[in-house]
Amino acid sequence: MSLSVIIIVKNEESSIRECLASVVWADEIIVLDSGSTDQTVAICKEYTDKVYDTDWPGFGPQKNRALQYATKDWVLSIDADERISYDLQTEIKRCIQVPGRYDAHTMPRRSNYCGRYMKHSGWWPDRVVRLFRRGKAKFSDDLVHERVLVEGKIGKLKEPIIHESLLTLEQILNTMNSYSSAGAKMMAEEKQKAGLTTAILHGLWTFIRTYFFRAGFLDGREGFMLAVSNAEGTYYRYLKLMVINRENQEEI
Repeated sequence: MSLSVIIIVKNEESSIRECLASVVWADEIIVLDSGSTDQTVAICKEYTDKVYDTDWPGFGPQKNRALQYATKDWVLSIDADERISYDLQTEIKRCIQVPGRYDAHTMPRRSNYCGRYMKHSGWWPDRVVRLFRRGKAKFSDDLVHERVLVEGKIGKLKEPIIHESLLTLEQILNTMNSYSSAGAKMMAEEKQKAGLTTAILHGLWTFIRTYFFRAGFLDGREGFMLAVSNAEGTYYRYLKLMVINRENQEEI
């Protein structure tokens, strides 16, 4: 059985080389770039000739575009800030070479937050579907926090994918801003409503859930930092939804 790797990128020169190096053993690497202005594209072309330039429709639609270019039996979807360890590589190779009853597999994700690999806070084991048979799965159309929709049975891999996620406060703030904007847009399209009180209460609940119910306090100061940034992201998502709805009302 053969394997396609699909990756979507934009301005990822600081992380994409390590990502690509960790999957160079795959039969095919497909990269979709949505307007990088740094050296991302040049680096990608060192590892594959299947680099395509496109616009940005959102995470789910973009990954479905990448999926359309895949030609091998199995597909592995990873992000530019993720790495496939040798142990996970070995497990993936063994999995796709042995005929089985599964059409997709989840794998745990070990995520780095400001220099600490989180063990709680809802960030571990954080199982995600990343490996699936081509033709048996696709991505949801969500603009952010897209999901893999599988037709068939899902198995579990043991080894984790390494996620060098949010390493600096600047990355955290930029990600929180972009994700909250995309989330607010999706909610507005679904005709959801929000006000200031809603934003405050949802933000407060997000902190409580992350720090207490998901044991973020066991992740030390980074656990507290993550709980606060999660709460801020939720607060601003609902606040932006409130503004979008107000602007839409003014246009009527």
